[in-house]
Amino acid sequence: MSARLEILCQNLQNALGERIKDLKTALGEVTLEVSAAGCLETARILRDHPDLRFEQLIDLCGVDYSTHGDGARDGKRYAAVSHLLSVSKNWRLRLRVFAPDDGFPVIASVNGIWPSAGWFEREAFDLYGILFEGHVDLRRILTDYGFVGHPFRKDFPLSGYVEMRYDPDQKRVIYQPVTIEPREVTPRIIREENYGDVPQGDFLRGAGHG
Repeated sequence: MSARLEILCQNLQNALGERIKDLKTALGEVTLEVSAAGCLETARILRDHPDLRFEQLIDLCGVDYSTHGDGARDGKRYAAVSHLLSVSKNWRLRLRVFAPDDGFPVIASVNGIWPSAGWFEREAFDLYGILFEGHVDLRRILTDYGFVGHPFRKDFPLSGYVEMRYDPDQKRVIYQPVTIEPREVTPRIIREENYGDVPQGDFLRGAGHG
């Protein structure tokens, strides 16, 4: 671990103390995990503490851990993962917060602390169904308003649940159950030992006609 990352980890320990559920350094990056119950106050400390100063949120995404580690992982399913940047300190941090209820995932919105989180939280809600409590305008942002389900969840079918089309009789766009039959596409496997090999004589004869 570099000296700068050691300083960052020590500053996090000093500023957050028992708020830290997990703190790891890997591949030159620091990942901090905190509970959903205290994530909003933790976010304020990360932004305002003079030894941290994470002024910017540069990314936030949802994650579905249901099949992580071939499904052998034991823990909560949904998390919001934010990437924070301190311009004044010149360091970065990954912040992870798990929703306590897999059936109804809710995490506090950090839009009031980092305004850039607004669209990112809408995306995580749209694709993963994570509700961000306190968000001022939590609507779908990539799928249409009539979309059923959340397409980045690991148990969401590839074909979806509904499809939309224009109905010439009703003269409007309608939604209907998916009509695509599920199928498994198996790629063709070429097993010939000499597939693609060109005999030297044929190659030279072909070159001579150029």
